[in-house]
Amino acid sequence: MGRRWRSLLQFLGLFCLFCLLAVSCTGSLPTTQASDRVRIGTTLKIRTLDPADAYDIASNLIIYNLSDRLYSYDAETGEIVPQLATELPTISTDNLTYTIPLRQGVVFHDGTPFNAEAMVFSLRRFIESKGGPSFLIADFIQNIEATGEYELTITLNRPFSPFVSVLAYPGLCAVSPEYYTIAEGNFKPDVFVGTGPYRLVNFGNDAITLEVFDRYWGDKPDNSGIDLQRFSSSANLYNAFRSAAIDVAYHSLDSDQTQSLEKLAPEFGWSVISADSNVINYMVLNSKQPPLDRLKVRQALASAIDRNLIDDRVFYGQAEPLYSLIPKAFEVYEPVFQKQYGDANLDMAKSLLKEAGFSVDNPATIEIWYPSGSADRRLGATVIEAQIERDLDGIIDIEPHAVEATTAYGFLDRGVYPIFMLDWYADFFDVDNYIKPFLDCADGSEDTGCIEGETQIHGSFFYSDRVNELVDRQRRESNPEVRKQILYRLQEVVAENVPYIPLWQSRDYAFAGADITGVQLTPGQQLLRFASISRQ
Repeated sequence: MGRRWRSLLQFLGLFCLFCLLAVSCTGSLPTTQASDRVRIGTTLKIRTLDPADAYDIASNLIIYNLSDRLYSYDAETGEIVPQLATELPTISTDNLTYTIPLRQGVVFHDGTPFNAEAMVFSLRRFIESKGGPSFLIADFIQNIEATGEYELTITLNRPFSPFVSVLAYPGLCAVSPEYYTIAEGNFKPDVFVGTGPYRLVNFGNDAITLEVFDRYWGDKPDNSGIDLQRFSSSANLYNAFRSAAIDVAYHSLDSDQTQSLEKLAPEFGWSVISADSNVINYMVLNSKQPPLDRLKVRQALASAIDRNLIDDRVFYGQAEPLYSLIPKAFEVYEPVFQKQYGDANLDMAKSLLKEAGFSVDNPATIEIWYPSGSADRRLGATVIEAQIERDLDGIIDIEPHAVEATTAYGFLDRGVYPIFMLDWYADFFDVDNYIKPFLDCADGSEDTGCIEGETQIHGSFFYSDRVNELVDRQRRESNPEVRKQILYRLQEVVAENVPYIPLWQSRDYAFAGADITGVQLTPGQQLLRFASISRQ
């Protein structure tokens, strides 16, 4: 879909008593393994392996490990580094033309040589196939051409400061022009022919087999292959790791399962790998629905919420309280909600509600909706309801409601929900991905709210001419310091107007067996890097 909330929906269940039975119920793992093959378990369902159509975290996880992009992220620093490019692009003075030198001696999995024409083909196919992620570059690129056998030149139709970060998106990888074609909707979901360190051997509903590509141009993987197994529930994934049926467990264990494995890790010699995720969780507030059409009510709710209590009761300390829509990984992160409202600032909340005309005799009734498949948000809504009921003396009446996720996402833009709890996984590692989708509006007014645009799609209906101008300016600004100042101001606007309330920032976890090393979560994207994993 054109925009998404990348909801990492989890299935709940009791822990299975019989581990082997739990594993067999979800598909069969290979019964014999080469000593240095690695078995990875996940609950993620891979929808497609076509990079022009992959717009979900699961599919991009596999594509990331099968492919190369022009640029990637350094495993240690998180900085953008060349991959199929040999250096960062040369950018024209008008910030429209990017000239990129390319690596020589690279071949695709089918033996086709890689060159500038192959990269032009891959980028054109990404755009012209018109898959879900095509908008990431289609709106900006005016021309792509090979200006030498190993030189690529991309011309934009307007300046776009995050463009190099976008080029690290997994789907913008090189694919073989001999194997793929360019045509709208012509996708190959169950195959992959790229240039990466692995080649695809088998793609089944619940099992994927990868072998090392022996003609890979770069460093060879530290293992001889990967067997990826998908489990139908987090309980089955948990038990498979406990019983050593898999070597690595990644995505998605419930908070109590994560806590259990962390406690058991020293006893069994397991490795616990965690990193701040760039997934943010937040409330979207519909400013067109009473009583949230009153600014003081939105501000009162922002004052009343206790993020630390949510972290303690729901996540056992595995999440981070969040005070901006921008994650903490970015230098420009500013805890604006903490500065303006604090946590559980009950005096402020009561005062604002009274100014808005509410009292114990005339409480503000507010519905909070969440996806029925998300245990985290269900528990989060429950904690918020109980805390506000306990602390605000009945001035607010919180009513939590669940709805199936796909149904909810189809009605957000219609203004059905007064408040909805969402999460957001960015496409590319740049602040813009946490700004434009939340604040930009193509058509509307201060009186009507957003009629068409990002905030209407998101369900807040927030509109501001000044904010639209600032959003556009930060996208065009090439001076990092000037851009930072714009981004600081945009964060302040969110805190002042409260179209959203940031709640928590997730952490990513992976668990590895005692004889497994090299498990890494890539900075910026939090994708598991298969090539660095080895068996001792």
